[in-house]
Amino acid sequence: MSNKRPNIVFILNDHQAYYGHGWEGGPQIQRPNFDRLASQGVLFNRAYTACPLCGPARRTMLTGLYPHNHGETKNKSDHPFDRELYLPKLTDAGYRNIYYGKWHAGPGSAHDFGCEEAFSYYGYNNPYTKPEYHDYLRRKELPDPKIRLERVFVPPQRLPQDSETHLYSQNRPNCNEHASGIMTTPKETHEAFFLASLACDKLAELAATEDDRPFALRVDFWGPHQPYFPTEEYVNLYPPEQIPEYPSFRDDLTTKPELYKSERNFGISREGKLIQPNPLPWSDWQQILSRCYAQITMMDEAAGLILDQLDRLGLSDNTLVVWTTDHGDAVACHGGHFDKSSYMPEELIRIPMTLRYPGVVPAGQVSEKLVSNIDLAPTFLDAAGLAFERPVDGSSLLPLAANPDTPWRTEVVSETHGHGEDALGRALVSERYKYIFNENDMDELYDLQSDRYEMHNLIDSAEHRELLANMRDKLRAWQAATGDNAYTVQ
Repeated sequence: MSNKRPNIVFILNDHQAYYGHGWEGGPQIQRPNFDRLASQGVLFNRAYTACPLCGPARRTMLTGLYPHNHGETKNKSDHPFDRELYLPKLTDAGYRNIYYGKWHAGPGSAHDFGCEEAFSYYGYNNPYTKPEYHDYLRRKELPDPKIRLERVFVPPQRLPQDSETHLYSQNRPNCNEHASGIMTTPKETHEAFFLASLACDKLAELAATEDDRPFALRVDFWGPHQPYFPTEEYVNLYPPEQIPEYPSFRDDLTTKPELYKSERNFGISREGKLIQPNPLPWSDWQQILSRCYAQITMMDEAAGLILDQLDRLGLSDNTLVVWTTDHGDAVACHGGHFDKSSYMPEELIRIPMTLRYPGVVPAGQVSEKLVSNIDLAPTFLDAAGLAFERPVDGSSLLPLAANPDTPWRTEVVSETHGHGEDALGRALVSERYKYIFNENDMDELYDLQSDRYEMHNLIDSAEHRELLANMRDKLRAWQAATGDNAYTVQ
């Protein structure tokens, strides 16, 4: 390995369905480039998000703090940035910081935090409406993207289609349409390939320069967050009729807190509650999941272009690469949801995460240690020989990745402060069990070893009374350690 400080490449997907390649009995979601990266480093098989919501999770990945400590507890909190971020610390230490993609972490954008170059706009936003994207289309001689809508979870008039072509254009302020369909234009018109193109061009420029400063490149895709709009070539990989029913689709929610009944999507909800049984037949959900899985594979191909460029330019050997997502997706689970809410099943809080660092991290590892995206910012700084001035909640992953026998936490916590409703919850996950505290609602306890899809809430099980007390004690200890004083665990 070079003695130079490593370059850092951070690839972040958004809102990715399911936490593995697929689910028991279901299709294997194809992620060949993610798998390639994992085979060259370490796959963290038990990675969790600090919060199953974009804004809080993204602020966590900038600060190494849980949301209750960094203050961005909801998507529109816009809490001031009053704690350290890793981006300006890298800049101050001589790194060239480049940021392409979604921000959605609070006020401002990446332009305000030490990046010498950025494609970054406030909030959620929409890359398809931006001049940089239209310049890309012109340079690549690509048409404006068009969508053939198939399933819309908002009143149809909110997503108007062209009267002649009957196709949809993504020109809303935010590209988060609650819909699925097929992109009829080439795959390169998708935002993922646009961002990958920006990244690949910049890597070529960095490799050609005589400037020997290390760089930190971050690429934040908007997908595979809905809308699920893949092109036909990826859709063909997932024939809908071959997708079996998801194990918790028919969950009647009788042993779940009221949170699981929250749903606001058109056609499957009434007065803010999920209609039960789900009004859409499984055949409709098969089509939706087909488009969802296809989009994950499409995103994988786009990100793979960045990995290919690192190899092509001879940059891989001295570059730390981390690839993960901010949180999961509740699509089709626990009664048939679309999007997410304030509940915290594994589908929402467990995330894919892999790390490659040649010469430091042995290849081919699969780690079952409990890691979190609270650990990412400390990892980036550690690789650069830096650290936050004040203590943070996360720990650098590099010692664990370099030596799997490194002492590590035995529990990890995810938190929610509500999404679209007032709610407060904490999920404490151990090697086998998961306890969820839901303020003013039913608590939850699951044996993840025997009940992967969380269909059997053990909260009232006499057999598990001692275990429950122990996990509540551990959550109280976590509260004390992280300064989480917003509630009292009974």
